Amino acid sequence: MDVGKSRLSYGGAACLALDRAMAADARVVALGEDVGRGGIFGQYRGLQQKFGGARVIDTPISESTIMGAAVGMALTGLKPVVEMRVVDFALCAMDEIVNQAAKARYMFGGQGRVPLVARLPIGIWTGSAAQHSQSLEAWFAHVPGLVVVTPGTPQDNHSLLAAAIDSGDPVIYMEHKELWSLEGEVVPGEKISLGKAKILQAGSDVTLVTWSRTVQTALEAVKRAKNISVELIDLRTIWPWDRETVLASAAKTRRLVVAHEAVRVAGFGAEIAATVAEELGIPVKRVGGARIPVGYSLPLEDEARIDVEGILRALTNF
Repeated sequence: MDVGKSRLSYGGAACLALDRAMAADARVVALGEDVGRGGIFGQYRGLQQKFGGARVIDTPISESTIMGAAVGMALTGLKPVVEMRVVDFALCAMDEIVNQAAKARYMFGGQGRVPLVARLPIGIWTGSAAQHSQSLEAWFAHVPGLVVVTPGTPQDNHSLLAAAIDSGDPVIYMEHKELWSLEGEVVPGEKISLGKAKILQAGSDVTLVTWSRTVQTALEAVKRAKNISVELIDLRTIWPWDRETVLASAAKTRRLVVAHEAVRVAGFGAEIAATVAEELGIPVKRVGGARIPVGYSLPLEDEARIDVEGILRALTNF
């Protein structure tokens, strides 16, 4: 699998990245619920059998305990990858993330670093209702000391997970709950820097910025857009975000749309829109979820989703 390209799922690509990191560095460990049996999405498949239970560690059902242990591991020299299953469950560990992991390096004058990766999958999870379908990336972007990553493709999930493990800082790593089976070509070991966006399609009339699963919705919207040239950017990293790429594109097209699955109100799209408006003084639009809990029934769930038509309306109605 280390030679040339491989066709891998989003989950399999991340598993390969973690496998390679653990093989290269004995300080890399994984801990969380169900990691020994491969994780609920198969993102740890085979790793405990390969590296043993002392490095792929099954834990009790206590998110605050898991994250607290990981912070301690990181401060004493390990590089833990922390499995929270979904971001919604990680809310039980917010003190350990926000007051401990994010603050330690600053409060101790750089003497202690917290090189952990917390895997907190985001997004609507079909049929899983309000407590399992949240996109909370803006919460963590608001916290000084945290890096926030939102991979949208198998290659990005492979390369960005490797970059997150190597970063030396606490990384909130937000895979999407409905991308695990998405397949694509992956070059094992290909490097991607944190904080670097990718232009998926060049255009001249309007800039469209998005991330995570909404990349797939945006790609379909761009295909269906008539008589308009769209420059599509996958942000990939929420913090730090690639201001230079976004501002350069928006300066060229003179119009900006930001689209994300998270609730539109106070979503991270507002930060991008405000920055572009302040710097360039051009028209900006945001597309995001309604400020409602995600319903269990499919019709109610659909009310919380953003769709191709919504993005198209924003692109074509300036």
